[in-house]
Amino acid sequence: MLRTVFDEEHEAFRKVVRDFIAREVAPVHHEWEEQGHPPRDFYRRLGEMGILGIEAPEQFGGGGADTFKFSAVVTEEAARAGVTFGTYSVHSNLILPYLVKYATEEQKKRWLPGFISGDIMTSIAMTEPGTGSDLANIATTAKLSDDGSHYLLNGAKTFITGGALADLVLVVCRTAASTPENRRGGLSILCVDTTSQGYSVGRKLQKIGLKASDTAELSFDNVRVPVEDRLGEEGEGFNYLTHNLAQERLTIALQSSAAAQAALRHALDYVKDRNIFGKPLAAFQNTKFVLAECATDVEAIVLMADRALELHDSGDLTVADAAKVKLFCTEGAGRVIDKCLQLHGGYGYVTEYPIARLYADTRVSRIYGGTSEVMKTIIAKSLGI
Repeated sequence: MLRTVFDEEHEAFRKVVRDFIAREVAPVHHEWEEQGHPPRDFYRRLGEMGILGIEAPEQFGGGGADTFKFSAVVTEEAARAGVTFGTYSVHSNLILPYLVKYATEEQKKRWLPGFISGDIMTSIAMTEPGTGSDLANIATTAKLSDDGSHYLLNGAKTFITGGALADLVLVVCRTAASTPENRRGGLSILCVDTTSQGYSVGRKLQKIGLKASDTAELSFDNVRVPVEDRLGEEGEGFNYLTHNLAQERLTIALQSSAAAQAALRHALDYVKDRNIFGKPLAAFQNTKFVLAECATDVEAIVLMADRALELHDSGDLTVADAAKVKLFCTEGAGRVIDKCLQLHGGYGYVTEYPIARLYADTRVSRIYGGTSEVMKTIIAKSLGI
């Protein structure tokens, strides 16, 4: 079906990104996977190209775009080429909205220029060893000093994307005890300079996929955080997280949509070239039927993701909508990629083939940003049950 979500400007930007990937990313991506992250200068290169700050305010050096479609183009082109941009998506698609909406003008002046240029890379630390998706159970604490000048941060986080190399980490912590009436109260967000005394990076976690994106454990031992580095109001952390979860989940849905499209393309190329029993694999009825199913599923995934993208741009994407699109796109992409890998036979299990990397990279989409089970709970709640 004809896609109408992108216009000529988006397609011109797509060509720039596609050429950039072919020239500067694809030839060295395997090296990034081996070392667990891109070189730091890669993020500065993204900054030079304006990719890190597409939606950031112009007065701080950003592009000032009022649409998420340019970010969607980057996502699609990376998946198409079978590469990742390290922690770009967390930095630009997840954390930027927090800084734009909740940072003070003084904080924006301090952080946004470096954020946009790639000189300041960011991460967000929510998950803890004992919490998982239950953010209300966060145990990391921040106690305000008697003179009100700073907090002392103590605790630990895990599964933190970009945590190993970040310069600034948004840490969700408890500044007041929760109550039985409001388990989600008392949470705040502190922006922690990673050079602070008492801040340390623990294990760099070895994952089955997304190997060019570092994931780490963090710990805080009496880390002194100036009160001026608190993001927004004290005790409003959970509300801030809820506000930005829709974009996070849309981002994951778009990544899954892009991965499903790429998987179908790789499978089509493979079955046309692969000969078995004296004829192309594409000539067998089973191959045709499997790919017909995949093409139909991909169409539905893309249409739902595109619709959610339009709703997000207009400010009409609800929490329940975001949960639906994440659930549908991630689960659907998993099915499509699995079928496409099966058509590759043994080669589908070899990492030099893009389908193998897509399989490993996409599996986590049903876990992070809220598991599929959490998405179902949100959707059911929206139905009044």
